[in-house]
Order: sequence, then structure tokens, then C-alpha cells
Amino acid sequence: MCAALAKGESEIIHPLSSDDTEAALNVLSLVGIGVHQKEDSWQVNGGDFHKPATDLFCGESATTLRFMTAICSLISGKCRLIPGPSLAKRPVKPLIQALRQLGVNCSCQGEVAPVIVEGGRLKGGTTELPGNISSQFVSALLFISPLADEGVKIRLTTPLESKPFVLMTLDCLERFGIKVEFSPGLEKFEVSKQVYKPTKYRVEGDWSSASYLLALGALSGEVEVENLNPESWQGDKMILNFLRDMGALVETDKNSVTVRKSRLNAIRADLSHCIDLLPTMAVLAASADGVSEFVGIERARIKESNRVSALKEGLEKMGIKVREERNRLIITGSRPKGSVIDTKGDHRIAMAFSILGSVAGETIINDAECISKTFPQFWDVLKSIGGEVEIDGE
Repeated sequence: MCAALAKGESEIIHPLSSDDTEAALNVLSLVGIGVHQKEDSWQVNGGDFHKPATDLFCGESATTLRFMTAICSLISGKCRLIPGPSLAKRPVKPLIQALRQLGVNCSCQGEVAPVIVEGGRLKGGTTELPGNISSQFVSALLFISPLADEGVKIRLTTPLESKPFVLMTLDCLERFGIKVEFSPGLEKFEVSKQVYKPTKYRVEGDWSSASYLLALGALSGEVEVENLNPESWQGDKMILNFLRDMGALVETDKNSVTVRKSRLNAIRADLSHCIDLLPTMAVLAASADGVSEFVGIERARIKESNRVSALKEGLEKMGIKVREERNRLIITGSRPKGSVIDTKGDHRIAMAFSILGSVAGETIINDAECISKTFPQFWDVLKSIGGEVEIDGE
């Protein structure tokens, strides 16, 4: 998104090729942004937007839908953003309301997409929105704020959850020449009028995707994951602290993490700022000694699936005792048994239960291809480190 907003050519090194990033590339191409894909880099020609000739289909990528809803406010003419079936259930209204306060003519269908944006000139000014629904709303506003006529002030009406994602956005903006003033608690942001500068951006290894492989090491045997930055802004690097707290044997090098099989103890953890770790932590807790408790989980209900209920259903099928509350999940560890898991089409549910299946054996993951959303090579990686995986009887 930053490269698209920078006039000229930027290079993105080590990009992820997945359903979500393909959705972003497709939508950007429809509004005039050229992307030349090489084997391990993308060249992005940004800064020249035009009105799309057709609807902008965002697939199941909430990031694409929410970021592009904001960016379409800069594009003259009408843009209509269309979601896939799962994304059609996820909220976008708070972002629409915040954009309207900045002078943007936009609307959604009740709380959700489709979204219609009549863009062209972004007035700017002051806007408010909640911080506890999605950090993507905040990031979306930050992307367009430097290009507003008057600059923008953003105030959050509730405390920000998933703070690390906003810190990652601020870091990325800075790499493209954009400075943002913000309060220590990330409840206020102020952005003056500025110009994006094209740059070379190297993408870090993804701690969210790595979490499943690191959990596998703790449950099944030694696993080393390379290309992880321990100094990253990514919130999901908290998996290291959680694994250590549970008694896992963890070694870190400057560019890699090794986890060895060990007896795990129960844990109490607040996942407010790393909510995508809930499925990984839930399967670790299922094999740990004692009763684990996870709080700050309410937003997991509005992800690709209701992850709280999907985890409860899957774990109970595998013989694990689970208690679910609105903002809390309590898991009593024991010996999981093989079962058939309904992933609800959710990539993180599929990957997490494959890890627990490695302990239990004889586990069937239905709709296994949903991992292509963020980690298309997951099953191949699992096989490459000794996982016994059959896909559709292969």
C-alpha cells in the first residue's frame, strides 16, 4: 500500500505470495498501480491512480478491503469494493464513519461490505474511531492522512488492541518518508501533509506463520525456524515468551529460533496484542499439564471464523476439556486423540490443529487448502521436516 502511494518505482524484497497478497495486487492493478513480479521481489510503480472499470474484489483479505477503502478516497470517481463470503461477515462500519468525518463520501451495507467510495479529494481534519475492533482501521487512516489537504488528527475512543500492528504501520510509513506524531499510548495521532518517497523494502519473516512450526518443536521434536527477527515490531514474536513460560526449550540466534520437545506446563496469557496466536496457544495448552487461561480473546470471534468457538469445537472432539466465556478461554490439558476437524475455512484453525494432530495422530483436517490465505507452502513445509501428511489420499 505504501509503495502504491509513492510516485515512482519501489522494490519489495521477499514478498509473500498468497491469496491475501494476490487480492491486494489484483485490486491495486485495477486502480492503475503496476506491479512487476520477479522470483523474489516485486517492482511497484506507484502514485498514479485511476477510477476502476469494474468492482474491486477483495477475496477474503480484510487487510485489502480495509486499506483500499481508505485509499479509494484518493481516487477520483466511484469505487465499489466487494468481499468474499467470509469477509462479508467482518466489520467495516467504524472505518466508514471515521472517513466520513474527514469529508469522504462513502457507505457500507449495515456493518459490513460491500463498500462504495466516491473519492477524489481528501479534505482531512479530525476524526475518531474505536481502537478495540481492528487495528487495520487505524492503519488504513494513517496511510491516507499524509495526502489530505489539511492533514489529519486521529483520536481513539477506546484503548487500542493489537498495538504492534500499528507500530509496524508507523515503521513502514517512516521507511517511505512519512512522519507521524503520536501519543505514548497510541490513542492520538497527528499527520501533516507529506509526500511518499519510493524505496526498497525488505519483508521480514512472519512470526505468525512461524508460531505453528515453533509449537510443533515444543510438542513433537526439534524444529529450527530461520529468517526470524527477534527485534521485530511483530506482536506474534510473543510466542517465544509464551513457550518459555510453558517450560519449552527455546534457543534464539540472531536470525533463527530452535525449539525442542519438552514437558509443557499450563499458562495464563493476555492475547489482546497478539490475537492471532490464540489457535497456536490453544493447541499448546491442550497438551500441557494443568489448566491454561487465555484472556483478551473477544476479537478472535470476528476473524475468518469465530475462532473461539471453532477451537472449542475442535478441542472437545479431540477429548480436551474447554470452557468458553465472552473474553476468556480455559483449557484443561490432557492427552489429545485423533479426530476430524472442521476448520470453518480458517487458515489459522487448519494450521493449529495440524500441529495437535502431530501429537494425537490419525487427524483429518477438512478444507485443508484454506492455508493458502497466508501460508500456501505449509503442508509442504510440514512434510519436509518429517510430518506424515496425506493430502486427498496422495
